[in-house]
Amino acid sequence: MFDFIWNLASFVVALGILVTIHEYGHFWVARKNGVKVERFSVGFGRALWRKTGQDGTEYVVALIPLGGYVKMLDERVDDVAEQDKDKTFNSKSVYQRIAIIAAGPLANFIFALFAFYLMFLIGVPSVKPIIGELTPNSIVGQAQLNPSDEIISVAGTRTRDWQDVNLAFIGEIGRDEIKIETKSQDSLYIKTTLLNTREWHYAPEKSSALASLGIVPFRPQAYTQLATVVPDSAAEQAGLLVGDTLLAVNGEKIQQDWRSFSEKIKQYPEQKVMLSIERSGEVLQLAITPKAIKQGDKTVGYVGIAPKVDSWPEHYLVDLTYGPIDAIAQSAIRTWNMTELTFGMIIKFITGDVSVKNLSGPIGIAQGAGSSAGHGLVYFLGFLALISINLGIINLLPLPVLDGGHLLYYLIELLTGKEVPEKVQEAGFKFGALTILTLMAIGLFNDFSRVFN
Repeated sequence: MFDFIWNLASFVVALGILVTIHEYGHFWVARKNGVKVERFSVGFGRALWRKTGQDGTEYVVALIPLGGYVKMLDERVDDVAEQDKDKTFNSKSVYQRIAIIAAGPLANFIFALFAFYLMFLIGVPSVKPIIGELTPNSIVGQAQLNPSDEIISVAGTRTRDWQDVNLAFIGEIGRDEIKIETKSQDSLYIKTTLLNTREWHYAPEKSSALASLGIVPFRPQAYTQLATVVPDSAAEQAGLLVGDTLLAVNGEKIQQDWRSFSEKIKQYPEQKVMLSIERSGEVLQLAITPKAIKQGDKTVGYVGIAPKVDSWPEHYLVDLTYGPIDAIAQSAIRTWNMTELTFGMIIKFITGDVSVKNLSGPIGIAQGAGSSAGHGLVYFLGFLALISINLGIINLLPLPVLDGGHLLYYLIELLTGKEVPEKVQEAGFKFGALTILTLMAIGLFNDFSRVFN
């Protein structure tokens, strides 16, 4: 229940910020062009809070937080007094109307720059993308890369941590070959490798891009001695204590590493198993029933313990912190890369290189918001920047109902010197609404499939 409330609250906060930024872009440019704004609403439906400002605009926070709008005075939908006709949206030149509509998505990109700037200014603690293991017979395993090598670029994109690597690989979905560059830690020699990705099948609901290629990132050695027992977990209820050493599951000995135990216990969700442990030199038998949790598209067992782990080698760590000037350049680079990646993914959806199963709806976004917020401010800023870029790009798609559809009509008007006929606009809006509703339905279906399968 706590996770649900946390995710919901994080989602409402994130969407509230991004919608306000987007609508403020429309609002600010409309006011600068002499258009009277009657209402500025964050959310839809019944008003939870409202206030009329000295500027005559009604400011509203509404019940349903899935969007917002700016209502401008317009003769096509309102009865307008003679003295206010020059303050209507429709009375403005086509260039002014284009500026007002484009300002919303533009505000999202500006906010992404700002969020990434703060993120790099505060600093992002991370680890270098050093390979731990290669899955046998995988795409990367067949390429004869070396464990302990560092991945320094993917398809020409510099990679400083595992997030960079993962995003770079996702951006190359659909390619027959992907060039990567690696180097060993004791040499300056850079090795270039071409990965044969013709048979690469990436399903994000099942695994990460790295796992699907066969890359296991380096992690410090984790032992079978317990460092943490989560309160009120299956482990605590079974009587496990910090300092216990795990020996066997249902009589089957485990290797002296954490992964061996983890893989075994995952096989028994909501099933009673017997653990053999060592405590103060004495071997004990404890019965435990792992709780069932979702992991990708599988239900696995979870007992609520964490192992004793070696410290990270100092030279494996990287702190992506920049000064006030350098952070500007880094935020611009990250914004450009994420914009390019998002455009690329949209094209891949259209061409079929990426399945519609990868679409996420509000539930998926809420889980992302909750997860990033739980990791701290820096990660939440990165999440806000990513979603802001996505919101800006989606609104620029040439679908009526979206800002991009309005811009398309105004561009046609600019070229022809005539407004698009009202019947054509109405038909376009119906098509656009149907398309958006269909995509939302697919996203929600995917969300529910991931939650309940």
